[in-house]
Amino acid sequence: MSEITVSPEVFLAMGREVLAKQPFSVLIGAELAALSSGRCELHVPVTDAVKQQFGFVHGGVLSYAADNALTFAGGTALRVPVVTSEFKINYLRPALGERLIARAAAVHTGKTQAVCRCDVFVLKDGEEKLCAVAQGTIAALPTTPTA
Repeated sequence: MSEITVSPEVFLAMGREVLAKQPFSVLIGAELAALSSGRCELHVPVTDAVKQQFGFVHGGVLSYAADNALTFAGGTALRVPVVTSEFKINYLRPALGERLIARAAAVHTGKTQAVCRCDVFVLKDGEEKLCAVAQGTIAALPTTPTA
């Protein structure tokens, strides 16, 4: 069976539709910058609303960026509706800057799950600094919903 080729532009348009249906993503201004089979780049502007008390981007927002990028990468690799079944994140440095950039890629894709990695950078004065790394398992949703 041959795989249908989908252009990055089509993936990106579909991904942006999905992102627009996520109220939290809309609230924080998240944007899909790139999306192709098994790959995703998600941006989040750094505003006061996403910072914690010391002025760094809140760890939950870093986790959000990694989780969503992992899920989009896994979903485009599996080509079915998906959810994150698990993920871990390592915070490497405080995120201080203008924009978060989460880049994720599927490293292994099976029939019902994909294992993906994500690097989260903060952009400050035109320079990207790695502030977190994450890995997760993205699972295909069952075709029949269960209670």
